[in-house]
Amino acid sequence: MEYIYAALLLHNAEKEITEEAVNAVLKAAGIEVDEARTKALVAALDGVDIAEAMATAAVAAAPAVAAAPAAVEEAPAAEEEAAEEDAEEAEESGMAGLGALFG
Repeated sequence: MEYIYAALLLHNAEKEITEEAVNAVLKAAGIEVDEARTKALVAALDGVDIAEAMATAAVAAAPAVAAAPAAVEEAPAAEEEAAEEDAEEAEESGMAGLGALFG
């Protein structure tokens, strides 16, 4: 994650994202640099419009964020139903045990 953060920091500062720049940011943060990871990150970002990618990610995440409160509201109802079913099953199994006593 810190490699991506370094690239985003460079992007935000309107600096070119190069291996040397990413390494400098990481070293300044006290992180031991893995040259292979830096090289892979810079290669993966080559030709990518970071601003557009972030905007696309934000738009894609918005429906999920909007749906989250609805899912949270539904969860208690599901828990209540499960508790009611468990109580019914316990009652039924208890009655079946009583039936065995009387033949």
